[in-house]
Amino acid sequence: MKTVKHKVDLCVVGGGIAGLCTAVSAARHGISVVLMQDRPVLGGNASSEIRMWVCGADGTDVRETGIVEELMLENYYRNQSLSYSVWDSVLYEKARFQPGLTLLCNCSCHKAEMDGTHIKNVTGWQLTTETFHVVEATYFADCSGDSILAPLTGAQYMQGREARLQYGENIAPEIADKKTMGMSCLFQIREMNSPQTYIPPAWAYEYPDDSALPYREHGFDLKNNFWWMELGGTADTIHDTEDLKDELLKIAFGVWDHIKNKGDHGFENWALDWVGFLPGKRESRRYVGAHILTQNDVESEGRFPDIVAYAGWTMDDHFPEGFYYQHGCSTIWHPAPSPWGIPWRALYSANIDNLCFAGRNISTTHVALSSTRVMATCGVIGQALGTGVAQAVHTNVSLADIDIAQLQQTLMYDDCYIPFTSRDISPLTQKARVNTELIRNGVERGEENCYKGDRIIFSFDAPEEIKEIRLVFDSCLNRPYDNMPCNYPLHQPHYKLPNTLVKEYSIYADGELVVCEKNNYQRLRRHAVSLTAKEIEVRMTTPPGQEKGRIFAVDLV
Repeated sequence: MKTVKHKVDLCVVGGGIAGLCTAVSAARHGISVVLMQDRPVLGGNASSEIRMWVCGADGTDVRETGIVEELMLENYYRNQSLSYSVWDSVLYEKARFQPGLTLLCNCSCHKAEMDGTHIKNVTGWQLTTETFHVVEATYFADCSGDSILAPLTGAQYMQGREARLQYGENIAPEIADKKTMGMSCLFQIREMNSPQTYIPPAWAYEYPDDSALPYREHGFDLKNNFWWMELGGTADTIHDTEDLKDELLKIAFGVWDHIKNKGDHGFENWALDWVGFLPGKRESRRYVGAHILTQNDVESEGRFPDIVAYAGWTMDDHFPEGFYYQHGCSTIWHPAPSPWGIPWRALYSANIDNLCFAGRNISTTHVALSSTRVMATCGVIGQALGTGVAQAVHTNVSLADIDIAQLQQTLMYDDCYIPFTSRDISPLTQKARVNTELIRNGVERGEENCYKGDRIIFSFDAPEEIKEIRLVFDSCLNRPYDNMPCNYPLHQPHYKLPNTLVKEYSIYADGELVVCEKNNYQRLRRHAVSLTAKEIEVRMTTPPGQEKGRIFAVDLV
C-alpha cells in the first residue's frame, strides 16, 4: 500500500458529465484540479457502463452549448460507428490531456478531514494501484450524484420528497416521505440479418403475455431504451443498490425473453447485445445550498439575478414504485418552461465553507430535481461551477461573494447560454466597421441571429492590436438526434456532424493569411494571435448542401 498526496485549488469528486465539465472548465481557467472518479470511465449515466443518451432542455434553439456541445461534436466527428468505447474515449481525453487537471480513475472517495466547517482534505482509495490519494484543496466540488461528501463532512442535505405545504408545491405529496425516483439497468439490442434465438437465464423473471407488462411500451420502437425497468424509489437508492441491481437484472433478462419468445413483437432478427450491470440513478441525496430551488422557481422561469445555468426538461417525476406501479405510465411529465434559470446560490453549501456541487445533487426540492437532473443540464451547471470556482480562486473571494456579472460574461464568452442575459461585445469589436451587425449582436442562437454569407470584414481607421479572434458557427442546435443511440438496427441512422457547420475558413489580417482551417468540426473556435492590423477578414467556404456559410459571432479581442 502507498499514499500519494496532492495539493490543488479544486478537487472534483465524481466524473459524470457534471464532474467532467466542472473539472475541465476550472482547469481551462487556470487553476489546478484533481478529478476523482470511482469508475474506470467518465460520463456517469452517459458512459458505456449505463448507456443513457444525453438529454437536456426541450424546445427550439435551447440546446446546451459550451463544453457539452464540444463533446457532442467531437463524438459525431470521430464516432461514426456509434461505438460506446469511442464515446468513452472522447470523455476520457478531455480530462486526461487537459493541462492543469489530474485524473484519478478507479478511485473511490471514502474519507474527509475537517477543520470546523472547512474541508481540509479528502482521501480516495484507488483499487487498481492499491494507493490512497489524499487531496488537499481550497475548494471541493461534489459531483458524485450520491453526494458522498455530505455524510463525510456534515454538510446539510435532503433525501426523499418534501411535503406539499413545505415549499408550496402543488405536485408534491401531501405528506413528506423518504421515497425517491428509482434506478434502471438498461439494455440494448442489435438487428442481425437472420433470425436470432434467445434462451433466458433460469433466474430471469417470466412475463408470459402482454398483460404482465401493463402500460410498458415494448413494441417495435427503436427509440425505446426500456427506461421503465426501474426500482429503488421505495427503498434506499444508495445502500440497497446491489440488491436492487439483482432485481433489475432479473427484470431486464425477463423482459427481453417476453419480447423475443412470448408473442409477436417484431424482433425476430434482433439479439440482446448488451445489458447494464451498473444501475443508472435518478435521485438520492441532494445538498442544501444558499438557495433551494422549488417547483415555483421552475414555473416562474427562474429569473434570478445570479443565473449561471439553465434547465428545460419537464418536471419528469417518476413514481417511486417504478416497474411495479400498476396505475398507468410510471412517470408524469409535468410541464416546465424551457428555458428556466438556475442560480449560483443553488451550487454551494449552506453550512460547509468550501463545498460546492454540480449535477443531480444540487440544492433543489424533489419536485424541482425532476427537471434539473438530466445530463446536459448537469453539464452546463458543471461548467458554470468550475468557471465560478476558478474566478473565486483568482480573485481571492468566497463563493458567496464572487462577481456574478463577471461570471456570466465569462460563461457566455465560453459559449454557454444564459437565459435573460446579454453578452457584452468586446470594445475592439464594437469599435470596428463591419459588413454585418448580426455577428456582434451578442445572441448566438436562433435563425434570425445567424449571418449567412461568405465573408465578414472588420476595418479600423488606424492599426489595432489583436490578441484573439473568436468565432461561433452554426452547429444546428435543433438537430433531431442525440449523442448516442439506444439500439442498433442493421442499417443504423447516421449520427453526423451537422451540415450547417462551416468546415473550411480562413482569416486574413491586412490581406495576409493568419489562420487557415481546413477541417473544422466545432461550433466555438478561438484563435490566439499576435498582430496589428487595420482590416480583419473572415472567409468561409460554403458547406455542402448549404447556400452560404453560417456563423453567429466573430469577436476581436
